[in-house]
Amino acid sequence: MVTSDEPSALVNKEEVLAQLLTADPQRNRDEPEIAANISTQLQHMGLSTWSISAHRRLRDALGRLKPNRVIEVGGGIGHRSAWIYDLFVVDGYTPERYDIIENGAKFAVILHRLMTRHKAERYTKIVVGVLDALVGETLAWKAASSTGLEVGDSPIQPEADAIIVDGISAVRAKNVELMLPFLAPGGVLFTMEPDMPMGDVDPDDEQGMALVEGFNAWIELIQSSNETHHIGFMPLFGGTLVAMIPR
Repeated sequence: MVTSDEPSALVNKEEVLAQLLTADPQRNRDEPEIAANISTQLQHMGLSTWSISAHRRLRDALGRLKPNRVIEVGGGIGHRSAWIYDLFVVDGYTPERYDIIENGAKFAVILHRLMTRHKAERYTKIVVGVLDALVGETLAWKAASSTGLEVGDSPIQPEADAIIVDGISAVRAKNVELMLPFLAPGGVLFTMEPDMPMGDVDPDDEQGMALVEGFNAWIELIQSSNETHHIGFMPLFGGTLVAMIPR
């Protein structure tokens, strides 16, 4: 759902993507109050999150997109979701649907509180489960629906205008690859570049080797996706925000 300020039948997607990742000087640079409170909770729990710079830039991009259908992979305890909900409040609009996918049921309870606090029950769906399985079930639902069978609601919405992918660095590439088919025409997928392995890694170091393999998978994904997607990189404090849009 990438749009341009200038009406044109031919939109240069690379230019639009670059503009999308720039800061919006009209927006507040402070962290929203609810997000700031959740950030403090994260520190107490020893959990990591994207930097304020990354969340601000994601918020700015979503504010330009105004997506009707949103999928967030890796909701955690709702820090990024709080930024997104604040955007909806400030801009005075709500999406048609906002799926928040989280692996753990314990965190889903916290996400539910955040959802009800923003009175977002009408358009928010909190999905608990492993991403691989949820994607497989949704693709099966989509195949069954195409035959005209009545199969109820899909686990994840099958098409979205904006997809935000989180997850530990070791599986970031896999998560992005799983979600790319869910992008609507003109939709944008956002993620953070995974951590780069530093120094030599002992083959017996399972965690270190997982990081190496995950980063190698990321490089392979970017190389293969260049043929099918425009990809933008925005270096920020705390990492590099990446955006992908179908060619």
